Amino acid sequence: MDNGIINVLSRYSVPDTLARLQGVLKEKGMMVFALVDHSGEAAKAGLEMRPTQLLIFGSPKGGTPLMVAAPSLAIDLPLKALAWQDEKGQVWLSYNSPEYLQQRHGFPAELLKNIAGVSALVQKAVE
Repeated sequence: MDNGIINVLSRYSVPDTLARLQGVLKEKGMMVFALVDHSGEAAKAGLEMRPTQLLIFGSPKGGTPLMVAAPSLAIDLPLKALAWQDEKGQVWLSYNSPEYLQQRHGFPAELLKNIAGVSALVQKAVE
């Protein structure tokens, strides 16, 4: 079963991967809404977790028409990118496939362009 998640290998650490992504987003004039440090919060609670951080980002200009067309999409927007380290020490940058989100929420195909650029942003961050 396709879960709609695209995983891209990064040669950088989790923090460096997200720092690079934030730089790309800034260049494109996109907003970063939050950074959730799951592993950092786990450590504060006395728990161990491999490095795992979530970046929440987007553009109200691009996302709002999508949520107007399909209000349920607000559960998946703003866009998210998860940087995480696997058991072998490899770092991955994961995000929801725009096509999967379109299928999941049923917004008009002509609005797919509003979020389709996420793939290029992620690729640039891991170069």
